[in-house]
Amino acid sequence: MSVSLVIVSHSAKLAEGVAELAGQMAQGKCAIMAAGGTLDNELGTSMEKILAALQTVNGPDGILVLLDLGSAVMATEMAVEAFLLDNISDQTPRVLISPAPLVEGAVIAAVEASIGNSLEEVAEAAALAHTIPKLHNAGE
Repeated sequence: MSVSLVIVSHSAKLAEGVAELAGQMAQGKCAIMAAGGTLDNELGTSMEKILAALQTVNGPDGILVLLDLGSAVMATEMAVEAFLLDNISDQTPRVLISPAPLVEGAVIAAVEASIGNSLEEVAEAAALAHTIPKLHNAGE
């Protein structure tokens, strides 16, 4: 097993695209689930979609949630709380919400998860994604 990822976005298409890209980088070695848009496929977030994604990828190595902005944080926090309440046991799953940029963080997290790193290591690497320059001459 490996750390699983949940991608939360206000746009279902964006969440699916990020999940697809991260999945390619992980080469199928970690579970990745998109939770984008509202229940009626509008722009927005859905606690129910996020909760379903958490339940789908639940595993012993934990789950890292990456999200876009704004209300995604509140919806994700509510979904994680509900998920943890539903799974109280000796093996309560571990879920972390990442402050990482969505795309870069998801790709880095997927690679780190695919090589077997712990939830904490995956989360730390994703959180540092904002420090990687996009342009070779960035900062000059």
